[in-house]
Amino acid sequence: MIDTNIQKYLAFVKTVEFSSFSKAAEALVCSQSSISRMISDLEKDLDITLLERDRNGVVLTSDGTRLLPYAQNLCQSYYNLQEEVDDLNGIQTGLIRIGTFSSVASQWLPRIIKQFQIDYPNIAYEMLMGDYTEIENWIDERRVDCAFLILPTRPEFDSMELAEDPLLAVLPENHPLARLDAVPVKELEKEPFMLLEKGGKSEIADILKQYALHPDIRFTTLDDYAIMAMVEQGLGVSILPGLILKRNPYHVVLKPLDPPAFRKIGIALKESRTASAATKKFMQYLKYRNPQVL
Repeated sequence: MIDTNIQKYLAFVKTVEFSSFSKAAEALVCSQSSISRMISDLEKDLDITLLERDRNGVVLTSDGTRLLPYAQNLCQSYYNLQEEVDDLNGIQTGLIRIGTFSSVASQWLPRIIKQFQIDYPNIAYEMLMGDYTEIENWIDERRVDCAFLILPTRPEFDSMELAEDPLLAVLPENHPLARLDAVPVKELEKEPFMLLEKGGKSEIADILKQYALHPDIRFTTLDDYAIMAMVEQGLGVSILPGLILKRNPYHVVLKPLDPPAFRKIGIALKESRTASAATKKFMQYLKYRNPQVL
């Protein structure tokens, strides 16, 4: 049971983090009205207005901005305390905060967590979805206990490679290149191109740069599925990671690149030796990401 006063600060910090009462409620597994009430109660306790609410979302006041770092430190200390309690009690209960991106979240994590829950059913999870740069920042700030990301990452992290994920050409079904066994990357320069961007890092942009390609980029997005839908309609071609294409619901053709290209998926922690018992045990279940292990 979380102390009521700590709950108020958690509600405040999460609302600022997501700029949304509803998203904060999802993260803390409670109702939106509960989040709003806890923040109002905290403002009354402190006799300070922390947040302003308008049509664009939630905005910190100047007083809220000054108090936010202290609230964040308080919440982090609470998480640290909980981790120490978990270590003392074993890992029968606890919370694991996981940073990830979309393809790992949809293809790997359900299998990993399903198997982990069989052995440790009372562990709770908080999953933060972001782009590659955000995920690295979350690790550095200890907002997550561990995170899936693209390697190489920051040298100060404790990281481990998990898989090489092939990058594939994504083509409309009737496209001339769809008849080839592998698509020469130079050929993609001649086509309207749909570019997947993941924040400051982009393995697709890196491939274009590596081969000095300057395609006619018509559409840029963070959404893998939006690109597949555009390609299905014949609006262009793209390159996407193989992992997200494993459950491809669209009528598109997937071909390896010539020469082949890959991204390296790994997992990283801020510091392995200070990880909680639950996080360390979770790392042992990463092998269940592959269906053949089950």
